[in-house]
Amino acid sequence: MALLRFIIGRIILLINFIFSPKAVKREQELQQKLNEQTANFSIYQLNACPFCVKVRRNVKRQNLNIEYRDIKKDNHLTELVEQGGKRTVPCLRIDNNDGSSQWMYESKDIVAYLDKLATAA
Repeated sequence: MALLRFIIGRIILLINFIFSPKAVKREQELQQKLNEQTANFSIYQLNACPFCVKVRRNVKRQNLNIEYRDIKKDNHLTELVEQGGKRTVPCLRIDNNDGSSQWMYESKDIVAYLDKLATAA
């Protein structure tokens, strides 16, 4: 089963590499505003997870500047579980100005939220 998962994961990454989306072009002022809005965003993810690939493709397509945190590195898994409450990826973490954080777990919800944010800018 692990071998099958590994092979499928590599196929997903290859297809994503070959058919990588192009980033939308915005006026510099709008792009800077969007970058400021997403400065406190981070996405917890796994490299070959198909749902994570879906979110990363959307981030690239929308030309968003969001930090990626691989849960296999740098204790990001511990952070995700302790602060977010689940081990599910992808997960969008939004750090608010008051020090609180919002955690969004479903790829469909994350994509819809980012699309709405990008079109509102």
